[in-house]
Amino acid sequence: MQQIIHHLTDNDAYTFSCQYYVLQTYPRAEVEYTFFDRNKTIYPEGFAELVNEQLGYMPRVIITEEEIAFMKRRMYYLPEWYFTFLRGYRFDPHEVSVTQDEEGHLNISVRGKWYSTIMWEMPILSIVSELMHNLRGEIAAYNPERERERCAEKTRAILSNGLILGDMGTRRRLSFDHQNMVIRTMKEVYEQGGYEDADGFHPWTGRFTGTSNVYLAMKYDLIAIGTMSHQIIEFEENISGIFECNFNVMKKFSDVYDGDNGIYLYDCFGDKVFFSNLSKRMAMMFTGLRVDSGVEEEQVEKIIEKYKSLGIDPTTKQVVFSNGLNINRAIELHKYVNGRMQDSYGMGTFLTCDVENAKSMNIVVKLTRMRITEKREWHDCVKLSCDKGKTLGNPEKCAYLLKQIG
Repeated sequence: MQQIIHHLTDNDAYTFSCQYYVLQTYPRAEVEYTFFDRNKTIYPEGFAELVNEQLGYMPRVIITEEEIAFMKRRMYYLPEWYFTFLRGYRFDPHEVSVTQDEEGHLNISVRGKWYSTIMWEMPILSIVSELMHNLRGEIAAYNPERERERCAEKTRAILSNGLILGDMGTRRRLSFDHQNMVIRTMKEVYEQGGYEDADGFHPWTGRFTGTSNVYLAMKYDLIAIGTMSHQIIEFEENISGIFECNFNVMKKFSDVYDGDNGIYLYDCFGDKVFFSNLSKRMAMMFTGLRVDSGVEEEQVEKIIEKYKSLGIDPTTKQVVFSNGLNINRAIELHKYVNGRMQDSYGMGTFLTCDVENAKSMNIVVKLTRMRITEKREWHDCVKLSCDKGKTLGNPEKCAYLLKQIG
């Protein structure tokens, strides 16, 4: 099988910002990640060997000076010394274990130093997804012209309905080539400036903000979007406890980035825990919040109410929606927010795997164990979320934490 991942920055921006955070805060930490398939897919016989073959190619995937130059320009919050680190970074396949059980379920775990293993999430998901779409024949049946036109139609709907939206679809894409086409097409349509009909020219009211994929952001000179992931909050829960972990991550993250990278992902342990100790200082420090679970309308009201209780004007703050969106749902939310906050949208599978006659994957790689140094004991990491379907990790610990939260 041909090599799937060719570029070190064929990865999400938050991977790099979280890696730098780890280097600054917990450089000796060790972790374990686990692959979860929410659909409990039965993979074809020999699939694990194909994944291992792809992982074997990864040590040759190293960063280029072109990628570094782009990151210095567009990801300005990362310091010079971090790029020296990236020049020396090499993927180590020995950190990854891939097996398949008798029924065909796929088991993948990653274990090692946190600053190193953090790079594996996106490549593993991209590899599994593209391999599966290939073996199903969905890539062979792909119609480039038809899919390009469908993407252009989606982009016109996004931009004519006032949505501020970026791509977040690397992890469950049909293929690298399809995501590449999606980004190229969205940029081309956006640069047309609007659409023309019998009534004349109508400028776009929305905006295409970029992509979380750093390599494709570089290729098309876009903003590499994304700031942080749940894992740093999962980790911190074992340090600070469930009621203080969000506050301490906000403080450490703002210290590391000196106020940059200001969108906070708040739902790792549900909204109650987060809002109970969101201080005015941290609410002022971060430019906004990302809604990744729960009923979005309910979350908007809770966010607005919290900002108002702190004496902060909600219209000065951003809210980013990213929970399995399609265009119609994003338009609904945009109308619901109705200018009460600065709303924007991160869309994934609906852009990069909404392809005719293809079934998208429902896979994630999550942090499941940690220890603060190589000399300390291991602890379980879990994610509770505001959606039951997104709760992951040791069931006993999940139940214990839920009881604590009440």
